[in-house]
Amino acid sequence: MSTEINPKEKAKLLVETFENLNPPKLSDYSKIYYPTAKQCALIVCNEVLGYMGADRGYKFWTEVKEEIQKL
Repeated sequence: MSTEINPKEKAKLLVETFENLNPPKLSDYSKIYYPTAKQCALIVCNEVLGYMGADRGYKFWTEVKEEIQKL
């Protein structure tokens, strides 16, 4: 059984990670707005893509970025 994550799952996971951030000065129930979470996830993808060569997961991270944009 493979434990690899596909680009669509990774995109959703990244956005959910940022959406659930709770800044320390806000209540425990605060969430970042969904569009902001998507933007943060896209920034992560752009940073990863900026530091890797075509042979080191470029296709995967390009697909993750495309899936984030579809969310």
